[in-house]
Amino acid sequence: MDTPARLNDLQRTTLAIVLAGGRGTRLGPLTNKRVKPAVYFGGKFRIIDFALSNCLNSGIRRIAVVTQYKAHSLLRHLQRGWGFLRGEFNEFIDLWPAQQRVEGAHWYRGTADAVFQNLDIIRSIGPKYVIVLAGDHVYKMDYTRMIADHEASGADCTVGCIEVPRMDATAFGVMAVDENRRVTGFVEKPADPPAMPGHPDVALASMGIYVFNADYLYRLLEENIASVATDHDFGKDIIPRVVTQGEALAHPFSLSCVSTRPTDPSAPAVEPYWRDVGTVDAYWSANLDLASTIPALDLYDRNWPIWTHQEQLPPAKFVRDLNGLQGSATNLIVCGGCVISGSQISRSVLSSNVVVRSFCNIAEAVLLPQVTVGTSCRLHKVVIDRGCTVPDGTVIGEDPVRDAERFYRTESGVVLVTEEALRRQQAH
Repeated sequence: MDTPARLNDLQRTTLAIVLAGGRGTRLGPLTNKRVKPAVYFGGKFRIIDFALSNCLNSGIRRIAVVTQYKAHSLLRHLQRGWGFLRGEFNEFIDLWPAQQRVEGAHWYRGTADAVFQNLDIIRSIGPKYVIVLAGDHVYKMDYTRMIADHEASGADCTVGCIEVPRMDATAFGVMAVDENRRVTGFVEKPADPPAMPGHPDVALASMGIYVFNADYLYRLLEENIASVATDHDFGKDIIPRVVTQGEALAHPFSLSCVSTRPTDPSAPAVEPYWRDVGTVDAYWSANLDLASTIPALDLYDRNWPIWTHQEQLPPAKFVRDLNGLQGSATNLIVCGGCVISGSQISRSVLSSNVVVRSFCNIAEAVLLPQVTVGTSCRLHKVVIDRGCTVPDGTVIGEDPVRDAERFYRTESGVVLVTEEALRRQQAH
């Protein structure tokens, strides 16, 4: 029985390790300056805020964030926005950059090596359970429920899983499970993902969330590091090894997901929300969903808040254009510090300190912080990176060939605009 005392004990004896060192190359130029978990999302958040907020809301307050590539933006965000835990209560968010803590070590060679190189720190903390999290997914989840499921099952390792369209599973680890939820097969990022029995168009994907008994994890990592034929990676090496040993339990996301909308007995069931925003298309789509009338992800739930670093900014302001005419705004997220001058804006996300000059027409746009859009611009289906100044009269999203010549354009037509691309245009 999950009594409050038992759940509290699970929370106090668990260490969360958030892996935040990946390059995020599928996001193209958006990760040229920052690691993927540090990418802005939903106007005022960073992607990593969701995993960290899940930890706090789940009662897990011993957290380590493992960093490596282009970590400055991420480290600054964590130092400014996540320094409120109290060490005297054994609460912390530690930052673990690659620092060659073991003899002969270099950069982290994979996710498993990143944890192995910090084993001395983990052992000094002395957790009973270790939950390993990816820092680059957007979702709400009560990790304590998953840890309780892990403990009750008697398994040495539990893997969070979710059903996804079969061909979307090429980017994930794909699992096969038996009637007792024991994982019987695991393949990392298959070109032709195996379907779930009876569901030919659905695959069971790993969420990149793992709960381990701490002593078992130590043995696995030491065994893996001694092997030559390994990528030192959880998905490629550790989890397949656990599956081979018959020690892995599958934990469906539906057992611990947090409802994304207010519960209404008469309303249809809400599908669990989990997004890998690892491509420009997925990132753009997930952001725009937040501006819809009833978004799939509820950011306004005070029972499960998403925490972040919040800069002190003046309120957003809408004013008339240079001719004294009003603009229009529909399905729009607008953050602090924004000033919009009489333009037509629809189904868009405006992050902090965005300025839109007069006579613009903007639709399906994600504007990151400190973007300035000049007068008479027409922007459609765009993501504009932090700090960009879009020149007066710029048109994006109407001529696919011209867009691809100037900027990063996906096959589905989303255009990513960066400062570097704008400078190239000005140079010509």
